[in-house]
Order: sequence, then C-alpha cells, then structure tokens
Amino acid sequence: MSTLSEAAAPDASLRSQVRSAVIWRSGTQVFSQLLSWASTFLVIRILAPADYGLFAMTSVVLVLLGLLNGYGFANAAIQDRAGGKTQLRQLFGLLIVVNGALAAVQFLTAPLVAAYYQQPQVTALLQVQALIYLTNPFLALGYAVLSREMDFRKQAQVNVGSAILSALVALAGAMAGLGVWTLIVAPLTGFVTRALGMMTVARAWMWPSFNFRGSRALADYGGIVMAGQVFWFLQTQADIIIAGRMLPAHELGFYTTSLFLAQIFVNKVVPPLNEVAFSAYARMQDDRAALAEGFLTKVRAIMLLSIPFCLGLAAVAEPAIQVMLGEKWLPAAPVVRLLALTMPFMTLHVLFAPATNAVGRPGIATRSAVLGSIVMPLAFYLGVRWGGAEGIAAGWLLGYPIITFVTALWAMPVLGVTMARLGQSLLPTVLAGSAMAMVVTLVDQAAHGLHPAARLLVLVAAGGATYGLWLLGFARERLAEAWALVRKK
Repeated sequence: MSTLSEAAAPDASLRSQVRSAVIWRSGTQVFSQLLSWASTFLVIRILAPADYGLFAMTSVVLVLLGLLNGYGFANAAIQDRAGGKTQLRQLFGLLIVVNGALAAVQFLTAPLVAAYYQQPQVTALLQVQALIYLTNPFLALGYAVLSREMDFRKQAQVNVGSAILSALVALAGAMAGLGVWTLIVAPLTGFVTRALGMMTVARAWMWPSFNFRGSRALADYGGIVMAGQVFWFLQTQADIIIAGRMLPAHELGFYTTSLFLAQIFVNKVVPPLNEVAFSAYARMQDDRAALAEGFLTKVRAIMLLSIPFCLGLAAVAEPAIQVMLGEKWLPAAPVVRLLALTMPFMTLHVLFAPATNAVGRPGIATRSAVLGSIVMPLAFYLGVRWGGAEGIAAGWLLGYPIITFVTALWAMPVLGVTMARLGQSLLPTVLAGSAMAMVVTLVDQAAHGLHPAARLLVLVAAGGATYGLWLLGFARERLAEAWALVRKK
C-alpha cells in the first residue's frame, strides 16, 4: 500500500503542476494575444502592405539568426534537471557569447541583405533589430530557471506586462506615422521588458561564467537542437527569400499578412502549450506508457481546436478579411484560404519535437527539419513561378503533408505510439471539421449579399453549430475528454 501511495503521489503532483502551468501559460497567453491581435489589426488598417513587405525582408535574417540564439542550450539545462548553479552560470556566459556574435553579424551584413532585395531602407531596419539579440541571454536564463521549477505563473505575468507595453507602443507608432518603423520598435520594446522582467521574477541575476569546462552535454544537446533550427529556417523562411526577390513589396505584404492570419493558432496558441509539455515530458521520460498517453491526449486536445479554426478560416476568408483588415486587403483572401488548409498539418507537425527532444532524441527534429529544408524551398520555387503569392501558398499545401507524415513515422516509435492510435486520435475531429467547412460553404452562397460583418457572424454561427453537433452526435468522447481536462480529471 505504501508503495502504491508513493507512486501515486508524484503522478498526482505532476498532473497538478501541469494543469497549473497550462492555466497560467495558456490562460495569460490568450489574454496577451487578444490584446496583441486587437493592436495588430488596428495597426494593419493604418499601415500599407508595402510596410509589411519591407518588414518581411528583415524578418528572414532575424528568424535565421534568432534560431541560433542559444535557446537550445537553455532547453538542455531544463532537460538535465541535475545541473546546479554552476551550469546556469555557464549557460549565461554561453548565451552572452553567442548572442553578442549574432548581433555583430546582423549589423555588419545588413547592407548585403538590402542589396539582395534592392531595398536600401532594409539596412537601417536590420541594424536596429540587432539590439534584440542583446536581450536574449537574460530572457533565456530566466526562462530556464522558471521552467525547471515548472513555475509558469511568473513567466505569464511578465509576458502579459510586456505584451501590454508592446501593443501600446505599436498603436502609438502607427498613429504617429512611423510606418514600417512601428514594426521594429514595438517588438524591441517587448523583448527588453520581457528580458528584465524574467530575470527579476526568476531571481536569476548572477555573474556569467566563461569557463565552459564540464558543459559538454549542454553544448552537445543545444548544438543538435540549433542545427535542426537552421534547417527549420530553410523550411519556413524559404518562401520569403524566394518571394522577396520575385514579387513586388505590396504583393509580398499581402502574402505575409495572409500567413500571419493563417498561422495565428499554430504560432500563438500552440507554443506556450509546447513549453509546458516539454517540461512535463522531461519529467516522465522514463515512463514511456505515460509519455505516449500524454502525447496523444495533447494531440487530441489541440487538434480539437486547431481543425475548426483552420478549416473555418479557409471557409470565411473573404468576409473575415473585410471585417478585420478592410477592403484594401481583399486580394489576400485566396492566399489565406490556401494557407489555412495547410495549417492543421503544421500544427500536428510541431507537436512532435517537444516530446522527442524531452526524451533526449533531438536528432529526430533535426532530421525532420533537413527534410523540410529540401521539400519546402522546391515547392515554393515552383509555386511562385506558377502563380505569384497564391502559388507560394499552394506550395505550403503541397509540401507540408509530406513532411508531417514522414516526421510522424520517425517520432512515433520513440514515443511508443502507433500510426493506428494516432489516426484514431485525429479522425473524429477531421470528420467534424470537414462537415463544418462544407456547411459553411453552402450557407455562404445564401449569405453572400449580406453586410460583411453580418455575413461573417452567420457563417461563424453555422460553423460552430455544425462542429459542435457533429461531435455531440458522432464523437461525444472527445467532448467528454475536453470537459474532464477542464475539470482536472
């Protein structure tokens, strides 16, 4: 009896910690994102498509170098729970060295990037953005300390505060006529406030150590993760590299804004859940049965939300853009539709890496990124030659199902999951989402003459009712599981 009690206690404690982490990290993320989206949509209405095209050109460099910012080393410190303060000081020193080098590289290469895109203004934009790297050591160290303890409440409080300040700066900049500089200054403000806040609440202020003896495991794990991130960059940023050279700035702006809308769920909702999941998976890495069940539960819960969002956005793209962004953005509707159809595949794909990394197998994510770095640039190149921005979007729909399927084949044996169990977890929500999309498409034929806001409201109501009723009638266990998760069971 005592053995059973001792075994059950840590399990119950972990469930409680995970639930608390999800509530704080995801709940406050929702609040932060609602605030950020409200600000973003207002700013989009004020700024021109060309401003977003210029910003997209700078983001390629920022994303590439940002993937090398040392968060892989921070995750290694989280995964290796035995490391003490010496390891954290080494981590801090390593982060300072890496990010200082990245800032210098971006500052010095900015003129070359501007010449490639034939946009001189890109030079100054990139050089100011280089300041972001100097915030990363503080942000990553605070994140590592708090994530080791699964204290996502303090992280969430810092994130909310920085989101509010960043949103206010973005609105002020747009209204003051700063143009594309609004998109530079607002994120920089957010990074600075998050870095200072994270270090403060984590009580992680310490002197860095530049003596890296004994940090081989930290460097090896982080190095593999960083290598995978470089290939992930080629997979996800090849569209901007190719389109930025071949499309005018305003058409690139239509494409990047469409991508922002289509990726709202996978880029804003899923990452905080993945952060919590990584910490939880790391704790249960020696119990593969619990790991497999935890992974499938996460897949079912996230795809229950992702499928209706993505397929629904594809079905209501035109009125949604009219209402949220205004008439000048209507040419983006076909692009949004194609990209939204791709996002369920991307959502599923990004759920694998936290689990495989947590069990000490970061090479799987790296192999997946290598595959993507081959498939996606080829798809984007063929797409842009075929049909401009819509062709690039079609490239996503062509390439991502392939990458997701192959990644699943590599990851599932490590996680103790079979293809049949994964399919059983996905099928009910896929069927419900498909039925929802068909009903919304049919209803739209009758609602086409309505005012855009009324049309969108009718379509959202029809889609929500169809999705809910289908699950209630044919997959009630999904609703029961979601309700049990909310009620702590």
